[in-house]
Amino acid sequence: MRLHGYYRSSTSYRVRIALNLKGLEYETVPVDLLKAEQRSEAYRALNCFAGVPALEVDEKLYAQSLAILEWLDEYRPERPLLPSGIEDRFAARELSYAIATELHAPLNSPVLTYLEQDLGLSKDAVRAWYHHWLGKTLSGVERKLEIRGSGDFLFERPGLFEAVLIPQIYNARRFDFDLDAMPRITRIEAACLALSPFVAAHPDNQPDAPQKVSA
Repeated sequence: MRLHGYYRSSTSYRVRIALNLKGLEYETVPVDLLKAEQRSEAYRALNCFAGVPALEVDEKLYAQSLAILEWLDEYRPERPLLPSGIEDRFAARELSYAIATELHAPLNSPVLTYLEQDLGLSKDAVRAWYHHWLGKTLSGVERKLEIRGSGDFLFERPGLFEAVLIPQIYNARRFDFDLDAMPRITRIEAACLALSPFVAAHPDNQPDAPQKVSA
């Protein structure tokens, strides 16, 4: 397996977590988004979506992170990311898709760059934009977790939801979003970050992280 990704990409991050949770070995192939390597002719020939992540398995290419996560559960059913019951599977998908679909699109780098460089918004205004959408969706996620009475994880062990949640919380902290009113989310965050699959997947521990490259 070869995972083409960027160390700080939340979608790459979630796939790294999933691969680690399943105990699958993979080679990391860095794609520098800051240098627009994802739009190079060579990379487009590999992944026509010109984005990350892209997972190569047995000479086949898989793109789009949520599709990859669900494919992994079918490819290797052991250590499933989704629970067995239909209602529990819906709950995991509901929360995961809320984060992935409601937050990734308005908060990804091209959008933030457009707001600042093309529309002339100040950094404070862009941060306010970021906080607005985070608050809207994460407050709903927190409420759902409260209703379910969730503990350290959504279910008995981390899976699809945690793989999607943790990268978004990493980004939220980068943008100084106040998580004090979200104790269930931060409890899950703390529990996950203490586990080796999440530690290994963390952006700081990737070969293309700045401190790794300069070392």
